[in-house]
Amino acid sequence: MKRQMNKKVLSLFAHPDDAEFSCAGTLALLNQSRWDIHIATMTSGDCGTTKLSSEEISRIRRQEAAGSAEILKGTFHCLECDDMFIMYDRPTLLKVIEILRKIKPAIVFTHSPADYLTDHENTSRLVWTGCFSAGMRNIEIAGTKPFETVPYLYYADPFEGKDKFGTEIKPSVLIDITTVIDIKEKMLCCHKSQRNWLLEHHGMDEYVESMKRFCRLRGRIINKDYAEGFRQHLGHGFGQDNILKRQLPGRVYQK
Repeated sequence: MKRQMNKKVLSLFAHPDDAEFSCAGTLALLNQSRWDIHIATMTSGDCGTTKLSSEEISRIRRQEAAGSAEILKGTFHCLECDDMFIMYDRPTLLKVIEILRKIKPAIVFTHSPADYLTDHENTSRLVWTGCFSAGMRNIEIAGTKPFETVPYLYYADPFEGKDKFGTEIKPSVLIDITTVIDIKEKMLCCHKSQRNWLLEHHGMDEYVESMKRFCRLRGRIINKDYAEGFRQHLGHGFGQDNILKRQLPGRVYQK
């Protein structure tokens, strides 16, 4: 099967700042290799506050996410679902298929199928199904056309590298992001509203340092300073070769 190679990459995660924690370093490397970057979220992050209304925090977080994407000359998209109510249902799946058809990415990044938050796990399932079904002509969505072929799909590490039972999830693909860690940090720092939210709700400070600490742990696996980890979806219909290895030579390690 001839694979899609239009050099567009889509990261589709649940909330603003998820991509920055999970795959922004790899996006930065792809951007340096002349890939067109699209960062999308299922929600606007409307519950990520203890002080503001949903409308106020949503406006702020959309602006923060757009600013982060702009660092890579990329585009931000929001599917306008609600925090904690990302459902695996027909209306939400149609939103996912719609954005896939409009962007036509060759590579897609999303959440781990096993994670600490239902929003993340449902997003992962939606993206998996969306990638597989975006080319099905009998799924009709006004203003879109089915496209071939199925994108390459990669699942990012779950938060802290473990599932909701505390079981470690080991990546099978690691990307050396040492040269772009400053870009990843700059993108994460765009999400200023979230440092205080995490401090108040999670008791979690060191917003940036926690990201860098985990990337250092992943880097140790491949004897590099910083890395991001992924697992490639290798089910029927999906690309079986590792496109990242071809597009980022010398940066990709497989376990």
